[in-house]
Amino acid sequence: MQQRGMFQKSFPYSGGPEMIKHGAFPHTFYEFFAGSGMVRAGLGDSWSCLFANDFDDKKAAAYQGNWGYGELLVGDVGGVNSRMLPGQANLAWASFPCQDLSLAGSGAGLSGKRSGTFWPFWNLVCELRREARQPETIVLENVCGALTSHNGADFRSLINALRGEGYRAGALVIDAALFVPQSRPRLFIVGVRKDIEIDPCLVTELPQKPFHTAGVLAAYRGLSRAERASWIWWNLPVPPFRTLNFSSVIEDDIPWHTTEQTKALLALMSPLHLAKVASAKREKKMVVGSIYKRTRPDEHGNRAQRAEVRFDDIAGCLRTPGGGSSRQTIIVVQGSKVRTRLLSPREAARLMGLPDEYMLPKNYNDAYRLMGDGVVVPVVRHLSRYLLESLVRTKESSIEHAA
Repeated sequence: MQQRGMFQKSFPYSGGPEMIKHGAFPHTFYEFFAGSGMVRAGLGDSWSCLFANDFDDKKAAAYQGNWGYGELLVGDVGGVNSRMLPGQANLAWASFPCQDLSLAGSGAGLSGKRSGTFWPFWNLVCELRREARQPETIVLENVCGALTSHNGADFRSLINALRGEGYRAGALVIDAALFVPQSRPRLFIVGVRKDIEIDPCLVTELPQKPFHTAGVLAAYRGLSRAERASWIWWNLPVPPFRTLNFSSVIEDDIPWHTTEQTKALLALMSPLHLAKVASAKREKKMVVGSIYKRTRPDEHGNRAQRAEVRFDDIAGCLRTPGGGSSRQTIIVVQGSKVRTRLLSPREAARLMGLPDEYMLPKNYNDAYRLMGDGVVVPVVRHLSRYLLESLVRTKESSIEHAA
């Protein structure tokens, strides 16, 4: 089922200041809420990480296992100060926690305990500006719920934070399904310092599909005239048609559910979803799909667990395993034969665009959580190649500071 060539290793090397001096890394970055370094993987070998931070010990162990121990500081972002940040990075990337901004979350927004950790990060950006070391570009990544949280007030707060520190900014929603067989739309706010000259080919006068979604347009319309004055419609090319499909990420040697377990899963399906399975059985080929367990109202209005299946050759969005319902199940139908099992951590990593050489935690939930919290590698690479690398410039002063 696999296409091994799609998962070749393509990580940047961890070279540090000496490599920067020799020109191996023309661009530098700080990575906050770094997780296991998927942004680092996506930026590629034209970037060097000067500093990374995450508070989670398990994620930090995965980061260090894949990238070494040099740049990562493990601890709360609130305990980081600008003296800990070497040099002047071209880019600061922050994939800050989404729980309070998610549609399924608490609704606390940027004042919440988790998503509110954006503000300690932003205090560091403010410190760097006072020290004349602020990055040329900033990327804020989060769920699309950040566009609508508190009726758009949280999104306006993010835009105004950027404006207040001298950045122009624009937002894009990029669905990972353009690159990998996983439905995973995410919001990317890209800010650039006002003194940076922007190549005209990087901007457009009017919003364009698919990255300027209805949600982005609505959030933009919610801005004041002053806030819109610093807005940029980024011009990002659409990638070539994706050839990688869901069936190509499936491992061959993972144990499947017993017949009884599969029957129990099918019994949780509504007639609509059972009809999808019946249709797949009539196909004259192997059909691969994914299942999520969800709580839905039944015919009496009571909440009941349901199994929902999709056969569009795209996995559902990976999530953190807060419970069994959030873990994705694979279903393979071939004629009358139906097999099911949980998605493996390696399959989840492939759906995030990571190569098979990427080291995962041994514990299933730890590995699955790592993937559910991550950023899809090819999405970052596309942003880097077609936008970020054209916005930043290499400075001798940055190299001297880093050294």
